[in-house]
Amino acid sequence: MKSMQIKPCRHLVLILGDQLDESSAAFDGFDPLQDQILMVEAFEESTHVWSHKARTTLFLSAMRHFSAMLGQRGWHVNYRALDKENDKTLAEGLAATVQRLRPLKVIGVEPGDLRVRHQLEAAIDSIASNTIETDPTAKKIALVWREDKHFLCSLPEFRKWAGKSASLRMEYFYRTMRQKYKVLLEDDKPIGGQWNFDAENRKGFGKAGPKDLPPKLTFAQDHMTRDVMTLVEKTFTDHPGQLAQFNWPVTREQALAALQDFIEHRLPHFGAHQDAMWTLLDFGWHALLSSSLNLKLLNPLEVIQAAETAYRERDLDLPSVEGFIRQVLGWREFIRGVYDLDMPDLKTANHFNHQNALPKWYWTGETRMNCMHHCISQTLDNGYSHHIQRLMITGMFGVTAQIKPQQLCDWYLGVYVDAVEWVELPNTAGMALFANGGRFTSKPYIASGAYVKRMSNYCTGCAYKPELRTGPEACPMTTLYWNFLDQHEKSFEKNPRTALMVKNLQRMNAQDRSDVRATASAMLAALDNL
Repeated sequence: MKSMQIKPCRHLVLILGDQLDESSAAFDGFDPLQDQILMVEAFEESTHVWSHKARTTLFLSAMRHFSAMLGQRGWHVNYRALDKENDKTLAEGLAATVQRLRPLKVIGVEPGDLRVRHQLEAAIDSIASNTIETDPTAKKIALVWREDKHFLCSLPEFRKWAGKSASLRMEYFYRTMRQKYKVLLEDDKPIGGQWNFDAENRKGFGKAGPKDLPPKLTFAQDHMTRDVMTLVEKTFTDHPGQLAQFNWPVTREQALAALQDFIEHRLPHFGAHQDAMWTLLDFGWHALLSSSLNLKLLNPLEVIQAAETAYRERDLDLPSVEGFIRQVLGWREFIRGVYDLDMPDLKTANHFNHQNALPKWYWTGETRMNCMHHCISQTLDNGYSHHIQRLMITGMFGVTAQIKPQQLCDWYLGVYVDAVEWVELPNTAGMALFANGGRFTSKPYIASGAYVKRMSNYCTGCAYKPELRTGPEACPMTTLYWNFLDQHEKSFEKNPRTALMVKNLQRMNAQDRSDVRATASAMLAALDNL
């Protein structure tokens, strides 16, 4: 394509690493003869939390491919690469470009991460102040945030739905969204006669383990991705994780292939075992689309419609399809709204006042707890584990081990390829850790080692015994669960969702409860050695 002559910059359009949306509102009214685009790779985005090498690779490779696609349109992209401009922060890259081009406006889609938004706004304010000081007649550069059209529920719409309620429940929001978009409805009523089939999607694999696993879709790494992998290995040598198994979509074409593969091969059996876990079973029937959705390579509505169309045309299992759609149409949109409502307080929430440090083996997987070892090792290999491994293994242990929420939230943000703060923080602080005191969950997600044994084979060959709560072979999941109930007995017995747990606790005699406290105290004093 013939290059166009670029006039002085009218609008500088800022595209962030998780805004790789070809139909982004940032491009509305874009004129390639007057406007330019800015994309910035910044060290801080991989270092403000200790980011997994696969997470950094995914973001940088996807950004570079997106920039190349825009360039093929004939649009001028100012791409500030990590190994060339060496920007420490996004604000530094933005400031340098604005000072060089002097656009009338900087236009972008509202950032999902509040930290990033504040940083960029401060950078523009600083430039404007310095400009006026040196030239009082100069026009102030305007920073314009546009609404993110990627989402199906706008933030004002969510605020209106939430009102002033102190307690929010996703289920009711989800029903509203089903009705708004007419998803899985017949005569304005839910197909199958109920809104939610979650109770049918909690089966374990049984002793035989998973059978008839779907084939694995693989993506060939082109020169651009290989260059990024080399850069990441060189620049972030000491960061966690490895890249030998890197296999995530980095372009819209690859993301669409991933969507088609899921719909064809895994959606039919997605539901039944979506909560089940098994040694060395990295992906199973899970969708693996969250990273593409969160980078905006996929649009949530096209994902939902693909699932519903497959249900209607192929008569797929309704609990599987409804369960998947609920995650995208319900939970994902709901969590974004909660982040908007509850920040910045959510960032520092610590309902139980937990203060223990994150055990060092969260970064290595080197623990005798087989369930934690396998979930963390899988995470370090792939930058991924599925929602139950996050919620009911690494998260549940974090609650009962009384780990400071901010340390575990930073770990989640750093180690998963699909993690961006607007989705990670509410899920971790609000759901996994109950750090916000139950703003949108009715109870802490806690269980003993018996749950892990029922839903996995992790307990086989483990150094600890899930049925033991005291003694040298006592399972930390079990001991710390009963100790946690013991600590919060009075408040939990008033909650209908935890009252039965407390009744089971109260069946223990005084000596057994004392032994649990003693065993738990020893474990909590030596978390690094479990």
